[in-house]
Amino acid sequence: MTNYDLIVLGSGPGGYVAAIRAAQLGLKTAIVERENLGGICLNWGCIPTKALLRSAEIYHYMSHAGDYGLSAQGISADLGAVVKRSRGVAKQLNQGIGHLMKKNKITVHMGDGAITAPGKLTVTKDGKAEELTAKNIIIATGARARDLAFAPADGKRIWTYRHAMVPPEMPKKLLVIGSGAIGIEFASFYNDMGAEVTVVEMLDRIVPVEDADVSTFLEKALKKQGMTILTGAGVEEVKATASGVSAKIKDKDGAVSAHDFTHCIVAIGIVPNSENIGLEALSIESERGHIKTDPMCRTNVPGVWAIGDITAPPWLAHKASHEGVIAAEAIAQSLGNKDVHPHAMDVRNIPGCTYCHPQVASVGLTEAKARQAGYELKIGNFPFIGNGKAIALGEAEGFIKTIFDAKTGELLGAHMVGAEVTELIQGYTIGKTAELVEADFMHTVFPHPTLSEMMHESVLGAYGKMLHM
Repeated sequence: MTNYDLIVLGSGPGGYVAAIRAAQLGLKTAIVERENLGGICLNWGCIPTKALLRSAEIYHYMSHAGDYGLSAQGISADLGAVVKRSRGVAKQLNQGIGHLMKKNKITVHMGDGAITAPGKLTVTKDGKAEELTAKNIIIATGARARDLAFAPADGKRIWTYRHAMVPPEMPKKLLVIGSGAIGIEFASFYNDMGAEVTVVEMLDRIVPVEDADVSTFLEKALKKQGMTILTGAGVEEVKATASGVSAKIKDKDGAVSAHDFTHCIVAIGIVPNSENIGLEALSIESERGHIKTDPMCRTNVPGVWAIGDITAPPWLAHKASHEGVIAAEAIAQSLGNKDVHPHAMDVRNIPGCTYCHPQVASVGLTEAKARQAGYELKIGNFPFIGNGKAIALGEAEGFIKTIFDAKTGELLGAHMVGAEVTELIQGYTIGKTAELVEADFMHTVFPHPTLSEMMHESVLGAYGKMLHM
């Protein structure tokens, strides 16, 4: 039997980061993984999808070469080669995680892990069981795609995101159910690759967690690219056939119509991987499968912690990684390390990014949520068309919206849609974390010519000082 200071169950972006930070702090650390180091994000989520989207983006630019004074003939896409590149990127990073485990002297146990008693965890692989003990256990088992109850994914015609990353063939006519980040990213990818795409969203707007102005702008942009978008609509029936998928869709007026597609992607949320990991053995509290934790990632059971998608939303890789650091430092502190000072997570400062075309990024409160909270607001909105770099890039569609507390100058939220906004949002995230006010942003010198200047202009606009519009 091997004893550790910490065992991490799951090696996704939460689990492996927690293990690395714990090892840095001198804890004897192990990680248990049943499939691939790096988890879903690295192998089947965040990273390989960005590789796919990059290929689609380049294909889009090649198809519009004339807009840049260039000529390109005989352009075509090889879906197999695009997928092969994406899988290669995932493999490279998976191997990188293995290297990081060795570098930090973290023991990796491959197999299915389950907590059997306080401080005890059994790893089973190929019918053989190994018992490990630890002073602390972090549960970081993540989540998986939620199936449609009446039409489970078969990998042939009805896909989850995992099937959509390694498609058996190119969809000609694609139905995407759900318009959150995953649904919209795959809709954008396959639309750019030449599929006829229909998106169905049961709420009244797409990317519904985003600011309403962003949703409206993105819907117009995607429709202009040729997508069909049905909001306030529901899929009543989906049936896979030998040649495709038949679906019955109820529109916002209640009328039900039949449609035929070649393939369907289901992107209606996640299910936590909370089964068969021992939650019941220790009476670990959960809600709908998601483990309840305090702000330092502790569960109700001493010595058991939980991070990432197995816990409360938002279900984002970077939130999981940050929680991994918080938990590792809190554990080190509990074991007597007086040099670490972990800070609880503030979910208001977690940015969200959607890598469709155009991109979407945000942090903090939407305008509607800020008004509901009773704030008096000052709002700035600067369009891409007013920015020299955006025009030079040929990416003049989009805007940046900032929301301030009129009384204190606190940045309450920032919302962006347009080229490369997923790289820009971090400026506002730092500002929120550092509790900067409007004057701090106004007195910051932004480099010219850059897209980031729009952030400055948006802040200035909130206070009637906009310069370039």
